[in-house]
Amino acid sequence: GSQYTHEFDGDELYYVDLDKKETVHWMPGLKEIEGFDPQGALNNIVILKHNLNILIKRS
Repeated sequence: GSQYTHEFDGDELYYVDLDKKETVHWMPGLKEIEGFDPQGALNNIVILKHNLNILIKRS
């Protein structure tokens, strides 16, 4: 499956399982203070793929 991860200082804080559209937090309490939108991550990936395809066509 696909994942979107967020790391700080080499440690994974959380990841998003893109297939399940679910956020998994590794640090206790982070879920309560962190607001992450899995749909936003999916949108970012679509934009990145689009931009990558443009760069590939231009090179």
